[in-house]
Amino acid sequence: MNEILIGLKRSKRNLLSPLLWRVRIVFWLASIIVGVSAVAFALTADFAQHLHDRLLLDSTWLSLVATPLGLGALVWLTERWIPAAAGSGVPQAIASLQVGTGDPLRRRLLSPVVALAKMALTFVGLVLGASIGREGPTIHVGAAVMHLAGRIGRFPAHYLEKGLILAGGAAGLSAAFNTPLAGIVFAIEELHRDYEEGTSGLVLLSVILAGLTSLFLVGDYSYFGAIDTSLPQDASWLAVPVCGVIGGLAGGLFSWSIQVGSRRLGPVRRARPLLFGIGCGLIIAVLGLVSDGHTYGTGYEQAKTLLAEGMSASAGNALSAPLVPVEKFIATAVSYLSGIPGGLFSPSLATGAELGGALTHLLPFVPVSTIILLSMAAYFSGVVQTPITTFVVVMEMTDNNGLVVPLMATSMIAFGVSRAICPYPIYHALAKAFLPETRGTARQAP
Repeated sequence: MNEILIGLKRSKRNLLSPLLWRVRIVFWLASIIVGVSAVAFALTADFAQHLHDRLLLDSTWLSLVATPLGLGALVWLTERWIPAAAGSGVPQAIASLQVGTGDPLRRRLLSPVVALAKMALTFVGLVLGASIGREGPTIHVGAAVMHLAGRIGRFPAHYLEKGLILAGGAAGLSAAFNTPLAGIVFAIEELHRDYEEGTSGLVLLSVILAGLTSLFLVGDYSYFGAIDTSLPQDASWLAVPVCGVIGGLAGGLFSWSIQVGSRRLGPVRRARPLLFGIGCGLIIAVLGLVSDGHTYGTGYEQAKTLLAEGMSASAGNALSAPLVPVEKFIATAVSYLSGIPGGLFSPSLATGAELGGALTHLLPFVPVSTIILLSMAAYFSGVVQTPITTFVVVMEMTDNNGLVVPLMATSMIAFGVSRAICPYPIYHALAKAFLPETRGTARQAP
């Protein structure tokens, strides 16, 4: 009986504790800020692509000048002044989870300046036509916001250690895609693979608050719209291994090329950032012209158009030319290897969609939109090697529950094939450049 009374008194003290309420309020506000940041980032990214389209309307050949010169300046600025803002942002979040709470490296990777630069420079990269996404950078920004909140609110040490970074990253992905389940799964499967049970409440609450903020600002929506398609219980199931193997091969090759390219081209970029950026920009501009604009930007509009057309197209009707996914593959690889800020999520999904659009003639008895969705999942799983996150992301983004099992199977096949080509996951490989044992080369991170 005495133990019960003591417990009740302790609960009452906790409920009225100013310290706990300060922590709660700061955490709630930070989660809302992550949601607002994700929505603002999404709107500015759309505006950036609109500006790029307007530039191309004035002169299609303008990109041959603007993109190389602009990207050269962007690479130089990033390399010389804000190297922690380079690339996706997911490697920075992973690296920050693997160092101690008081380590200055964590503060550098998750500083407010880096977060703001990440958003601004990604915007510029999209205006220039680089094949980059905003979702990885949003994860980085979310982690940075939560880390700053922990310092301002003087959170308990066990929150500061890993929980807040996980919560911020998960909330960032959730609000960026309007995919709350994917945000939670990504935090467990990718950001912190030795996930601690004590952080689950933080992650869940942050995702809820950021998601509600996004819903309040832009309403409920599916990223690619509602895609009503299914896989008939017949020979159509052949699409699962076909898409899984081809998408896994392509995604694994992309992951391998980024990891090897980062090691071999990094010294060149560091030594001559301006010239290196100009060279990358020229490749991106030429690919954009050759592909009639399909390789520019996040690829969101192209993927959404393919999915919409796929629902009305007759089976066996190829919606993409065979070279388009190859061109998007190269444009995304070059954009990332240039070292500018920008993520891989949207471009990878777009490449997978283009791959599916080109594969439909191989499986003329399978619904076109189904092949596109399976190819998106396969390629994305091959790139990031997170099969659970993959099928959850694709399912939530397309509001499609009818393909859950095929998406799961395709993601797992692609994961296995990708691992055979590239044994080490891309984000964890890229995070190594930021870790203490390579701190001397932190500026050189891809």
